[in-house]
Amino acid sequence: MYVADSRTTPAPADPGTRPGGRGRALPHAKAATALRAVPRTVFVLGTVSLITDVSSEMVTAVLPLYLVAALGLSPLGFGLLDGVYNGVSALVRLVGGHLADRGGRHKAAAAVGYGLSALCKPLLLPAHSVPLISLVLAADRTGKGLRTAPRDAMISLASSPRTQGRSFGVHRAMDTAGALLGPVTAFAVLRVAAGGYDAVFTVSFCVAVTGVLVLLLFVPGRTPTAGTAAPAARVSLAAAVGLLRRAELRRLTLCALLLGLATVSDSFLYLLLQRRLDLPQEYFPLLPIVTAGSFLLLAVPLGKAADRWGRWRTFLAGHLGLLVAYGLVLAPFHAPALPLVTAVLVLHGGFYAATDGVLMAAAAGVTPPELRSSGLALVQTGQAGARFACSVLFGAAWTAWGDRTALSAAAVALAAGAAVCARLQPLRTTPETGATERAATQQASSEPATAPKTDPTPTTDPTPTTEAAG
Repeated sequence: MYVADSRTTPAPADPGTRPGGRGRALPHAKAATALRAVPRTVFVLGTVSLITDVSSEMVTAVLPLYLVAALGLSPLGFGLLDGVYNGVSALVRLVGGHLADRGGRHKAAAAVGYGLSALCKPLLLPAHSVPLISLVLAADRTGKGLRTAPRDAMISLASSPRTQGRSFGVHRAMDTAGALLGPVTAFAVLRVAAGGYDAVFTVSFCVAVTGVLVLLLFVPGRTPTAGTAAPAARVSLAAAVGLLRRAELRRLTLCALLLGLATVSDSFLYLLLQRRLDLPQEYFPLLPIVTAGSFLLLAVPLGKAADRWGRWRTFLAGHLGLLVAYGLVLAPFHAPALPLVTAVLVLHGGFYAATDGVLMAAAAGVTPPELRSSGLALVQTGQAGARFACSVLFGAAWTAWGDRTALSAAAVALAAGAAVCARLQPLRTTPETGATERAATQQASSEPATAPKTDPTPTTDPTPTTEAAG
């Protein structure tokens, strides 16, 4: 229809402009152009993460009840397992990042991580003791740690420097969609399957295998930038650790660590809300869904805003939003339950949307391509380790002083950390200037002298390529 109409009517200068207008793009056209600027590889990796998160969140949704109610595990035993579940991945991210950088094998390293996590799902069926379950969960988190940095490196290497935040926002939105679908799927399986928990673990395994197949079949074996990286001799463990000699990356890692030490875990925040408002227990599982929904809706807009206004500013603003959420929980006034819960959880999801992918986009801008996975792993490890320490310290403070005092201390620490990080200013350039100019300089230095020069920082969205449109 469009071809037939174009023969008889002149095509507008921009397909997204208003009829008879003066070049003002329609909102839907701007959104379509923004998505077309995201490479196809990002959408495929987002699909893999969506499918994998459906699988993992199916298990996460039923695991506490399965361990405590079905296996009779004590709360202390569950606490130890939860620590293993969340802490092991932080220890192996550096290994996954280094292995991925050697020869640019990001896809292979990610596939090993996804495959290992998939194989752990059916192993939960015969595991009926704390040691065996601990080993299975540790292996599952090892897979997560191995795949995270290589996957994020593929996203950053496939994207242009000026659209890093947008690409990570799209990926995180698709990942969060899987986190929303996982508990719903587990609920449906428990309702219709006769096997109960065994059926959930079996379906979770099948879904995880599907994610691995999508990765192997549709993700390119090598990203173009990784394929033209420096020789493998330069990719060594010493070179990876030596990345911390870069002032910007060192400051960024330090800031992520400082702010992570004051970031209360999701479970504690939900418990605080439930106690603050005396919510019925049956509504407790709905709280993470509101956070995930807010994350899903805000990930792409905040990622795009980070590309335009600065990734560090967006990252710091996300923590300030989390500080406001803490303040609402601690506020002495008696607000209606629904508005207060909604405000806190929307701010909580906005915090993740402004920090999770944005931090990786910021780190990618100050890490060389041949060590991209190792650089991202350094930042991720510092942040994950700090958040794990915060969970332990917050639990101890809650036990010793009470929940409100513990949250007040966390809020003071978060405010102080944000002030210190604002003073450090780890990224002194915006994505459009510093990172793009560095990439353009490197590209120009590697091109022949007779190669035509192009403008590396267009003022409008680039014309979608075949890969982006696909």
